[in-house]
Amino acid sequence: MPENDRLLTVAQAAELLATSVRFPRRLIAERRIRFVRLGESGKRGHVRIPESALREFIAAGLVEPMTASDTWRAA
Repeated sequence: MPENDRLLTVAQAAELLATSVRFPRRLIAERRIRFVRLGESGKRGHVRIPESALREFIAAGLVEPMTASDTWRAA
């Protein structure tokens, strides 16, 4: 994790993604995004999501627009 990477709360991550708080919680529960657990091991503690992990998640789901030549191939 980069040294200057901000650790975001679940609420902050939801705001950045423009979703409800449930969505980042589900990403964490399904281990679909990197996260940091703060506090004693084995206990629930606090969860933080590195800002870089959110940016990677967004980039992985990015769909590029089709070009005119792509529409001919799709038909």
